[in-house]
Amino acid sequence: MAKDKIWNWQQKDWPHFRYDSTALSELESKFLQQSGVLLGAAKHLGLEETNALLVDQLSTEALKTSEIEGEILSRDSLQSSIRRNFGLAIDNRRVPAAEQGIAEMMTDLYQNFSKLLTSKTLYQWHAMLMKGRKDLHDIGRYRRDEEPMQVISGPMYAPKIHFEAPPSKDMAKEMKRFISWFNSTAPGNAEALPPLTRAGIAHLYFISIHPFADGNGRIGRALSVRAISQGLGQSTLIALSQVIHNKRKAYYDMLEKNNKTNEITGWLIYFAQTLLDAQSHTLAGIEFLIGKTKFFDRFRGQLNDRQEKAIIRMFKEGPQGFEGGLSTEKYIRITGTSRATATRDLQDLTGKGALSQTGRLKGTRYYLI
Repeated sequence: MAKDKIWNWQQKDWPHFRYDSTALSELESKFLQQSGVLLGAAKHLGLEETNALLVDQLSTEALKTSEIEGEILSRDSLQSSIRRNFGLAIDNRRVPAAEQGIAEMMTDLYQNFSKLLTSKTLYQWHAMLMKGRKDLHDIGRYRRDEEPMQVISGPMYAPKIHFEAPPSKDMAKEMKRFISWFNSTAPGNAEALPPLTRAGIAHLYFISIHPFADGNGRIGRALSVRAISQGLGQSTLIALSQVIHNKRKAYYDMLEKNNKTNEITGWLIYFAQTLLDAQSHTLAGIEFLIGKTKFFDRFRGQLNDRQEKAIIRMFKEGPQGFEGGLSTEKYIRITGTSRATATRDLQDLTGKGALSQTGRLKGTRYYLI
């Protein structure tokens, strides 16, 4: 580590983060207001839609928090594992260890958000995340390696050190202090913090300690969701990792920008806005499910088997739908029908108001209304 670099944990005021709370007050108010809107929208979902939302959001969060770290998992396996964890209908799919492990962590995060945080909780999360790993010797416990824990990029002959965490020998002390801070700032305590502020500090604080040999980013994001759930007094399906995944460079840039100082107003504003965007993303998902229910109610008995199969496939893509829209070729692949039949089916769906149409000839594309 270059001598002119001083990390946040090396400074005299660590870990007493400083920030301008007035700069966050409007964001905190907006978050609470939007939480009420989200809760109201969720009440319009039936049991089937609620379960679908739960499985979809938790599996997508598991998928995206892993992708942020460069790990690609199977969505179908994640959904199968999460359905099993919640006692919902399952298939006989064999779920790989990695998908099984993070599904267990996401389930625990959702079901046990209100409990006090302990080292045991974090050890269990880490063991779940590392399920199936054979390359780590510190699984389910804080790191013990004597080598510095560094975040590095670039070639081996000229590495760029983005961050160096506290030494392994300090993990017990650092994590005891972190856990004490997390629990003492929860709602109902004298030191309680607003939800966005607490979630933002928790994330940066935990990532700065980097207590595990691997999995710190995923556990750090889970801790932020735990803080939000505790702040709202109920489990939340906030799409934090989905939003961060879409803007990964900004996320890593902000982490690096704020790992050399304990004045973190800029970080907290960034993270609060990210959480608000995540909340809006979740609300869009709920509205999409409500729209899906209304769609099938409206067109019940009006669609043939091919049309229904294609529509179900379109809804499976979520609020964004097919990238570039549904083409005649895609319809043929989904339904296995002829081009002439596909053309008639699509014209019928457009005429009924189920799909909208843009473009012409080979550029014709269809979208759900």
